Amino acid sequence: MEYSPPPLFKQGPSALARLIFFVVLALALLISDARFNTLEIVRGVLGAGLYPLQRAALVPRDIFMGAADLAVTSANLRSENQKLADKNLQLSVKAGDAEQLSIENAHLRALLQLQSRATTQTTPAEIQYDTRDPFTQKVVIGKGAQQGIQDGAPVVNEAGVIGQVTRVFPLQSEVTLLTDKDQAVPVQIVRTGLRSVIYGTPKGDSLDLRFVPISADVQAGDELVTSGLDGIYPPGLAVAKVVRVDKQADTAFARVVCQPVAPVRGARQLLVLHYNVNVPPNPVEAEAAAAAKEAKENKGKKGKGSKAAAAAAGSGASAAVAASTASAAAAAAPAKPAAPAAPAVPATPPKAASAAAPAKPASAAAPHKNRKAHLPRAASGVAQ
Repeated sequence: MEYSPPPLFKQGPSALARLIFFVVLALALLISDARFNTLEIVRGVLGAGLYPLQRAALVPRDIFMGAADLAVTSANLRSENQKLADKNLQLSVKAGDAEQLSIENAHLRALLQLQSRATTQTTPAEIQYDTRDPFTQKVVIGKGAQQGIQDGAPVVNEAGVIGQVTRVFPLQSEVTLLTDKDQAVPVQIVRTGLRSVIYGTPKGDSLDLRFVPISADVQAGDELVTSGLDGIYPPGLAVAKVVRVDKQADTAFARVVCQPVAPVRGARQLLVLHYNVNVPPNPVEAEAAAAAKEAKENKGKKGKGSKAAAAAAGSGASAAVAASTASAAAAAAPAKPAAPAAPAVPATPPKAASAAAPAKPASAAAPHKNRKAHLPRAASGVAQ
């Protein structure tokens, strides 16, 4: 009698055969799914069926993380609320001081009969993109001439000066940043009131305060604000802080390295200022403009005078011709009545004429003869 295991412990195919079968099946499924996406529907069905189980398994983690976030958020909100309350208190005190100073300034200006220097209006704008030139520090904002943006207008944010509008398009504007090597801003030191001009650097990471004498009182940490003397930037805008001062004996000026106060490259929302200065014009420029206007008027008068002289010369020539014609006509007119004067000579007695002075009638008649002889020539010459 042959031995056969009971049905409960029947083994079936061998382990090697099953391994080979499942390996081949896995490879076939991988190849078909990679080539033809045959299992996409199967994955979607399995994912939808297993999603509730996944969410249920993640509930403890979500509860723990939510409680931690709530605690952290509450602490952050409390600290930020306290900071904002303190800052609001400080700003309210500064606002009261500024209002008091504004009232006092208006009173002093009215007392001294001085006009207000400037009126500033702002236009909010947002940076759209940087320019393509990597060697310049320029950006493009989304406001242009149709929104009232002017060429040369200063651009600021809540921290200080960012740059200046250097090109205006109908719907966009190009802003040259403060750190550009060709950008210059007149500034003054808050502590000492020293005025100078700050420039960008070729690297675009710092600012250079130029034309500062070696003997000037400049220290690291001094704040620089706009002086307002150029008529473009309003006075008092924060620009930079002094980082390093290098004084060398062989140079007349010190090298002052500064750092911008405002995040020039990190700002996204900006304000474009419309700054109008109510100051009298520069006397030198006014004199130059007046001299140019006077020279232009003199040139115009000179041209009109030459035309008038030419017209006067022409009228003088015509008058001379008319006068010569009139004199010739006047000379020819008395020649006709001179003819009857000849018979008056024989009217005297012959003896008296011969005894008195026979030369007188001859001398008196000679001019008449000569006049009669010469008048036709003159008349003929005039006629010609």
